[in-house]
Amino acid sequence: MLEGLTAINEAIKEHSSFIPRLKEEIGKVIVGQEELIDGLLIGLLANGHVLLEGVPGLAKTLSVKTLAAAVRADFQRIQFTPDLLPADLVGTLIYNQQTGEFTTKKGPIFANLILADEINRAPAKVQSALLEAMEDKQVTIGDETYRLKEPFMVLATQNPLEQQGTYPLPEAQLDRFMLKLKVDYPSKEEELVILNRMGQTSRDIEITPVISPGEILALRRVVDQIYMDPKIKNYIIDLVTATRHPGKYLPELSQFIEYGASPRATLCLALAAKARAFIEGRGYVIPGDIKGIGPAVLRHRIIITYEAEAEGITVEEIIERLFNEVEVP
Repeated sequence: MLEGLTAINEAIKEHSSFIPRLKEEIGKVIVGQEELIDGLLIGLLANGHVLLEGVPGLAKTLSVKTLAAAVRADFQRIQFTPDLLPADLVGTLIYNQQTGEFTTKKGPIFANLILADEINRAPAKVQSALLEAMEDKQVTIGDETYRLKEPFMVLATQNPLEQQGTYPLPEAQLDRFMLKLKVDYPSKEEELVILNRMGQTSRDIEITPVISPGEILALRRVVDQIYMDPKIKNYIIDLVTATRHPGKYLPELSQFIEYGASPRATLCLALAAKARAFIEGRGYVIPGDIKGIGPAVLRHRIIITYEAEAEGITVEEIIERLFNEVEVP
């Protein structure tokens, strides 16, 4: 067992050796935002979609575009608006008068990395079309079903401001995102670097691709081999169960949790923890991986009560208490 774990660890160190170079390329454009970059890489390696929340101007779009360039992936940005139609996303059939036949015009969804900008501004039909593509990795246009490119990853942004006139994602649709990353303001020092680097009208920064989409698919199989001890698995299940039955684990918070996380949270937490271990160059998962990525997996899956809102208790505070109270193996 020990020999096998050593072999896996050495293999992961070798396969993950490109991560510093990849981060260096992304760092040519993006200043700071380590949690955002790590989250994007984890989503890419764990085959999960990512929801980004932050006010405008925090380089969410630029981060995704830079990541796409660094992994040589096809990238499409879709600006979600109230008048967007599902056909604008997946494509449609166009009638050719000369031949009398319909031809398929594929939409922007046929790319590796999709940036759904301000997803909460589009109506439910468009959101459903996108989320169906996320779940099934395919779309239907007319009578034909088309497989989407692999790897396929959706990165959706939400603006926490200006909620008037938006269509908030239902909880069942939110659950399809592996991670929800909160993008915050840069520090004073980071903002000075941004000013010095980007404070000019012409800023042509060339990104050198580090890996290819085909290599990412191969790396996902490597991530699957990362060892997870049964105690770590039980720790994940305890965390998720505590959100459903807080009376047993967090009795003082039971009145503040309306609904807990689904079994999808358990799977996402395990996969994301493996991807985080890979980025760290380890062939095994440690409790720190669970704690490090846990908030991003759980924050959009725990629904708080009106009592919590009335008393100013946030999901972030509940998650912090959760990780403090549930016993670590």
